[in-house]
Amino acid sequence: MPDTEGASAPLLDISGARATIRLNRPRHHNRLEADDLGVLLQLFDRVGADPALRVLVLTGTGRTFSSGYDLGSVAERAVSATEQQSAGSAFEVVANRLEDLGMPTICRLNGGVYGGSTDLALACDFRIGVDTAEMFMPAARLGLHYYRSGIQRYVSRLGVDNAKMLFLTAQKIGAPEMLRIGYLTAMVPAAALDEEVDRLAGLLAANAPLAMAGMKRAINEFARGKLDEAAADARHRESMRGAEIKEGIAARAEKRPPKF
Repeated sequence: MPDTEGASAPLLDISGARATIRLNRPRHHNRLEADDLGVLLQLFDRVGADPALRVLVLTGTGRTFSSGYDLGSVAERAVSATEQQSAGSAFEVVANRLEDLGMPTICRLNGGVYGGSTDLALACDFRIGVDTAEMFMPAARLGLHYYRSGIQRYVSRLGVDNAKMLFLTAQKIGAPEMLRIGYLTAMVPAAALDEEVDRLAGLLAANAPLAMAGMKRAINEFARGKLDEAAADARHRESMRGAEIKEGIAARAEKRPPKF
């Protein structure tokens, strides 16, 4: 993915059924500034409202995925005499909105991921990273108690022991360890990154969108320990008489790819 000249708020590109959001402050390792959070929420809403879109890819410009939230903004809020929405709570809204998108999401980790952006990547359904990637959660070194839902995502996706290792030691780990603990879905050489992302995006875009959205919601609710059983049961019953299953069964019988 080519670099662009200069920095900007996150950028959206749409190609067929795939949307790509790219963090675009390469000179500052794609750090996220306060205004970027609002832009991301707007882009998530736009993508989520378009029924023609089936998969979202989140990535960064240059050699780093993202260095996290601008620490200068965090410091300003910490010393402010007036109570403001914390940087963490603003970031939490963005990560939670990304996690709750109905379509499947892929984080294309083109490089290192640090601070709050480690949670932004975890909020995606899949994370494909280059073999030179690294991650670092510095909260304990900064004296910061991380926000609740971010800790919950670490625990539910990586397990209690790995969450403690990353949060409490504030150690940097490389791509092989990221893969071992489940932070990465797949690890590839840089030259193969786009091919692997394209392969997975193609698989996801070809599947039944309503069925995927409903199952993703149930999986996320299970992970939070807050399953809406009645809603999950209703989605299951509706799917048994819906258009998607009719097309899926017909395509199987006719030995052709389904057209959802």
